[in-house]
Amino acid sequence: MNEPRKASEGRANFSATMKAVFWSFFGVRKRKDYEHDAANLNPIHVIVGALIGVAIFIGILMLVVRMAVAK
Repeated sequence: MNEPRKASEGRANFSATMKAVFWSFFGVRKRKDYEHDAANLNPIHVIVGALIGVAIFIGILMLVVRMAVAK
């Protein structure tokens, strides 16, 4: 269970966090990847990434609604 960490493993960078947040929006994640993310992601990065993802999602929805109403 408690395996020693490799030197290359450490805290994930922000782009890896954004990738994990992106996949979580779809609910698609392998168990192995989920466990890796849970061990390596910075919680602050996850919160910031989720807020960015929500802002992008809302922006896309507003754009689609405006395009639909304009026609």
